[in-house]
Amino acid sequence: MIEFKLPSLGADMDRGRLLEWRVRPGDAVKRGDVVAVVDTSKAAIDVEIWASGTVQALLLQPGDDVPVGTPMLTLLGEAEPVTAAAAAPLAPMPAARAPTALPSPAPAATPIQAAAPEVGRRRVSPAARKRAEELGVDLDNVPGTGPGGAVTIEDVQRAGVTKPQAASIAERMNAMRQTIAAAMARSKREIPHYYLATEVPLEKATDWLVRTNAERPVTSRILLAALLIKATALAARKYPEMNGFYRDSAFRPSSEVNVGIAISLRQGGLVAPGLLATDRKSIDEIMTSLADLVKRTRAFSLRASELSEPTLTLTNLGDQGVELVQGVIYPPQVALVGFGKPTRRAWVEGNTLRLIPVVTATLAADHRVSDGHRGALFLACLRDLLQEPDKL
Repeated sequence: MIEFKLPSLGADMDRGRLLEWRVRPGDAVKRGDVVAVVDTSKAAIDVEIWASGTVQALLLQPGDDVPVGTPMLTLLGEAEPVTAAAAAPLAPMPAARAPTALPSPAPAATPIQAAAPEVGRRRVSPAARKRAEELGVDLDNVPGTGPGGAVTIEDVQRAGVTKPQAASIAERMNAMRQTIAAAMARSKREIPHYYLATEVPLEKATDWLVRTNAERPVTSRILLAALLIKATALAARKYPEMNGFYRDSAFRPSSEVNVGIAISLRQGGLVAPGLLATDRKSIDEIMTSLADLVKRTRAFSLRASELSEPTLTLTNLGDQGVELVQGVIYPPQVALVGFGKPTRRAWVEGNTLRLIPVVTATLAADHRVSDGHRGALFLACLRDLLQEPDKL
């Protein structure tokens, strides 16, 4: 028998509230399946199981607020015989205790919009239809706020939340600010940061984007952010001391490059979920994944792996007019890359002086793991990668 406990979904999480079960006793599950939804200070997290087998018993009720490490369910391994108690997949679900449900932020604007197919005489996005099925929401009674009155996932989330259950946005934002403050205080207390910066010419990257996007419809165009993310991932793969975790007085490099993307919430606060296997994604896949990640983050709906597995973080404040970012490392990660606002600057190549777009890239890194020499090589690699955008 395997005991599945509430996992830590980040260094700043110490407890969570069970919102709903996605399994029943007797259900067969495989590694990676979502078994529960847990509310944290940052989002409602789809919690994935880390082993395969048959659910034997659910140990918590919806509404329970418990510390990290609390047993959630028991699982019979694939080789273990299924008991009579666990062989009843139609057993009733535990009674709900009015969990703290999710607030409903304004729909997020993302560069890629999902197609909205017709449902009867109404337009409903595929994600909204799926979420409506999960929450038992009647789509006929859900007012749509999307283009042309389309029903969005945020509309469904709103319909699935009753007033007695709903946590105020102010309460969630206050909890998030406290969580962020605790994590950043720990970072500055425990991590000996060093900072480096370099100017990166973007002429070749922006020219490539103009040529590529000219041949694409608006909905599939590529943003500069996708190139910055991919270049960061490839540089981290080449310099593994920037990619991993410092735990128990030792650095553990990661075999995966999962770039955490700092995403600002419309009500305030910041979440940095990860694009998993970033270095293996194409530019188009990164664009699609990024649009989806932004939308779900601002709807407070993420997967556990997206919060617990980022191996370094990227923050891009260029759209806020900031030219240089000196970030704070998110423990137990060991590096953070920042990009400011691309600006036109005088640039000398050979004997020629020209005005070209340039961005300042910064690195905050952990001196226990790397030094300025390796950090400089990392930034130089990132800069060089952006000079060959067609190879990204």
